[in-house]
Amino acid sequence: MKDLKGKVAFITGGASGIGLAIAKTFAGAGMKVIVADLRQDHLNEAAAELERQGADFHTLRLDVSDRAAVQEAALVSERLYGKVHVLCNNAGVNIIRPVDQASFEDFDWLINVNLGGVVNGLLSFIPRIKAHGEGGHIINTSSVAGIIAGPGTGIYSATKYAIRGLSEALRYDLAPYGIGVSVICPGTVSTRLYESEDNRQDRYLGEINDEIRERRAGTGRLFREVLPKGIDPMRVAERTLQALKNNTFYVMTHVEVETDIHESFQEMIAALPDDPPDPDILKLEEGRRQKKYDILRLMEGR
Repeated sequence: MKDLKGKVAFITGGASGIGLAIAKTFAGAGMKVIVADLRQDHLNEAAAELERQGADFHTLRLDVSDRAAVQEAALVSERLYGKVHVLCNNAGVNIIRPVDQASFEDFDWLINVNLGGVVNGLLSFIPRIKAHGEGGHIINTSSVAGIIAGPGTGIYSATKYAIRGLSEALRYDLAPYGIGVSVICPGTVSTRLYESEDNRQDRYLGEINDEIRERRAGTGRLFREVLPKGIDPMRVAERTLQALKNNTFYVMTHVEVETDIHESFQEMIAALPDDPPDPDILKLEEGRRQKKYDILRLMEGR
């Protein structure tokens, strides 16, 4: 999307961290922004910042895991601004917990917020973007943890790998409609992700005892120690703006993870069998790749 002036962006998790940085950056580029977030106190703080910037914006309290609420938010957005052109599925939560120590509620919480929130956003907004016919862009926030995994990241990585895979397929599905797709894969960013447990909805609390309470508090302490060492969210937002303008798929923010990414994919390649390619299967794979290339060419010069 080359001409952003007057275009409308809907941003979940938009009242702090990467989401707020995107809202401020997009507003600075002349866009109108709808900032959706679970926490009203964060929305109030975000509104004060956007007002000082002179942005054209609206704030909306939203639980992205509530499908009906996201659908209603899409209707409200149309009533406010007529059309939405850019959807940023950014809301997310995180815990560091080995899978063998996790509960059903831990899985339900991250899956329903991180991945379910993206699904709810896509199915609520994509039909509207297609309908107005002006094209648009979808931006989904994954993570470096959606490319490489490590100890204790199993649940979070499960959601973020899924978001990355969903986004990659989505770029082909939406190309014929002039709708681009980007996926943000940040490393450590100085955000309020350490407040994740504070934001856990009651339906995802599950059993609470002293051991569980201390385990959850320990995650918060770890994040409070690590996250302030991360990069400024505005750096992520600036790269995201460039991806929007240039229809770039990946938004990568941390060169420091290059070795990890290489090791991960090299391990896959090394595990491929040494058998000679089957001609019939090779033909099928070449056809699949050609179809991808043909679809992506539709977006060239958008």
